[in-house]
Amino acid sequence: MQLTGSQIVIECLKEQRVDTVFGYPGGAILNVYDELYKHKDEIRHVLTSHEQGASHAADGYARSTGKVGVCLATSGPGATNLVTGIATAFMDSVPMVAITCNVTVPLLGKDSFQEVDIAGITMPITKHNFIVKDVNELAFTLRRAFNIAQSGRPGPVLVDITKDVTAAKTDFTFVEAEPVARTHDMLEEDEIEDAIALIKKSKRPYIFVGGGAVVSEANAELEEFANLIDAPVCDSLMGKGAFDGNNPRYTGMLGMHGTKVSNLGVSNCDLLIAIGTRFSDRVLGNPKKFAKQAKVLQFDIDPAEINKNVVVNAQVIGDVKQILERLNFDLEQKNNKEWMDKIAELKAAHPVKYNDAGLSGPYVVEEIYKQTKGDAIITTEVGQHQMWAAQYYKYSRSHQLITSGGLGTMGYGLGAAIGAQVGNPDKQVVNIAGDGCFRMNMNEIITAVKEHLPLIEVIIDNQVLGMVRQWQDLFYEKRYSNTVLSDNVDYVKLVEAMGATGYKATTKEEFAQYFAKALEADGPVVIDCVIDCDDKVWPMVAPGTPISDSFDEEDLAKKGNK
Repeated sequence: MQLTGSQIVIECLKEQRVDTVFGYPGGAILNVYDELYKHKDEIRHVLTSHEQGASHAADGYARSTGKVGVCLATSGPGATNLVTGIATAFMDSVPMVAITCNVTVPLLGKDSFQEVDIAGITMPITKHNFIVKDVNELAFTLRRAFNIAQSGRPGPVLVDITKDVTAAKTDFTFVEAEPVARTHDMLEEDEIEDAIALIKKSKRPYIFVGGGAVVSEANAELEEFANLIDAPVCDSLMGKGAFDGNNPRYTGMLGMHGTKVSNLGVSNCDLLIAIGTRFSDRVLGNPKKFAKQAKVLQFDIDPAEINKNVVVNAQVIGDVKQILERLNFDLEQKNNKEWMDKIAELKAAHPVKYNDAGLSGPYVVEEIYKQTKGDAIITTEVGQHQMWAAQYYKYSRSHQLITSGGLGTMGYGLGAAIGAQVGNPDKQVVNIAGDGCFRMNMNEIITAVKEHLPLIEVIIDNQVLGMVRQWQDLFYEKRYSNTVLSDNVDYVKLVEAMGATGYKATTKEEFAQYFAKALEADGPVVIDCVIDCDDKVWPMVAPGTPISDSFDEEDLAKKGNK
């Protein structure tokens, strides 16, 4: 049958079983929005306050559901406003399709009104991108975009469509989309054999889990693997939830703000098994001194990650769920009692703790965990509150922590929370933010109100840019250059003006009371939590130093007394 390009866009979304899109209309994409109006009973459109919010919402939807997130924007500034969200998704391997529309083909390259080369701009931050100038190529391109976004290592794909293509007609045949498998065709037998040999020989193995295990949903296989080889488990920020945070084998996060147990344990292991992780600089500390006593075995679906940041002794390329299934079948039960006893001693000697005298970020996160019974989807912005959310909420399943790990995007969390809440209406979504981050995209509270979303926004309000100030305090001789936010902004009045419910908490008792009320609310609630501006994230590894040199407030005090 003959359809216009805009009709083909909608039909292709329906082929892919897309039930929700996030976006903001404009002139170049108007034909698509007109067609979307006719299908509003089949595809929900969430109108965000800003295109960046739409890209973050599509990202949060994708991370929390495992589906492809979709966002729409018009040409020029509409398209460029998606860039930060696309880059965020790219750094964290999130399956997303961004559909933009451009000026007509005759106007391309002529500095036309609201014209921009969005394909050129996003080339370094997409898994692939397309510009469609012929309606006959539109359906094939959209189908390919969804396939690329999901296959192998997931990532964002951009499809830019000229406006005349959205109006032109061509023949279209509906094609039912088939599930996209992330698995490799076949694991290499020699790689499996090398991995088994290293594991059998090891007496002090340590498992380090990254975001790839979350994407692969390898929770059950990972737990079986850890039990089988009798090893402790740590994770990266992106790996949270792949291994149950309540499991006795779990030792916490690794790296700059990782636990002392994980940092010391990895520094003394004889085999580090890295599962779906890219060895970020925030994990390595000083790469020349990272896990020097250990052989490194890496499992990853992306061959480009092998030997990129850490030279490995062996690797297995493939989907980590598939790899673990195979190893669990081939391996025999190991017993590393002496090593596990040593890890237990480290856990007893170095518990994660904080000063509980007053309202603080760690207390807030622990109270959220307590009242949500560990079952909430947690989104975060970026900074101190993000690290506290990683340290003090115990994640038990994949897709439970939604955070910008690679790009570190301030302003990400609220849009992501909207996407996560839309995609998971039966779950409680809580966004943990800093006051600096909240200022960046707080206009999306309007979106949450308009969509009647019962999400909870918790602002850790210290009147400063907390993480930057922490560095200034420790490494820049307390020169607080432009990190103090002290002003008279009343966040409660601000969010009430947008239609949300607002509370201000200055004590632990007040926060516990207000959060309990928020859980019963049927619309968005914002809780402004006032904490001390000098609260810090502990422990910490100074940049460029080995992770074994992790220190906390007590270590600093001892050093100062010497």
